[in-house]
Amino acid sequence: MRVARRSRFHRILARTPLSLPFLMSKKAHVSETPATAWLKAHGVAFTEHPYEYVEHGGAQHSAAVLGFDPFAVVKTLIMQDEAAKPLAILMHGNRTVSTKNLARQIGAKSVEPCKPEVANRHSGYLVGGTSPFGLKRAMPVYVESTVLDLPKILINGGRRGFLVGIDPAVLAGPLGARPVHCALAE
Repeated sequence: MRVARRSRFHRILARTPLSLPFLMSKKAHVSETPATAWLKAHGVAFTEHPYEYVEHGGAQHSAAVLGFDPFAVVKTLIMQDEAAKPLAILMHGNRTVSTKNLARQIGAKSVEPCKPEVANRHSGYLVGGTSPFGLKRAMPVYVESTVLDLPKILINGGRRGFLVGIDPAVLAGPLGARPVHCALAE
């Protein structure tokens, strides 16, 4: 009876701890999403930041897992005005939106968050994975003005558990987001 011989690599691996850097050097890659396709089409440099998605974890969870300040992690919220016209608002991960202030600044009577199924239909993304890039339906995009002052932000890359790091100037530039002041501390 013949015994199978281990390869040299497997013999070395059996004698060494599994946390060797050369074993962990391959970077996790996330397949392309409509958001990353939009970023590439517009020549925007970005970094990929995958993490383990937790239902109702939000931007606070992703910031904690990735080791970033929640203020620099930007969430994309799909809302609607009194005529049920959709709009997207980009807000710091540790802030909430004052819908009254937002409505006043955009010239609407009222603004309210969309129900999850309606937000999914408008954006083409699942709630928790909504990106302002590559939206299914054209809609105005607004950004909290203090987001534009940050050196780098993390924003959803079009899939749950996937953020992209970009220069915030992309929001006002190629995306065309209009700055507003509507943040409330959580």
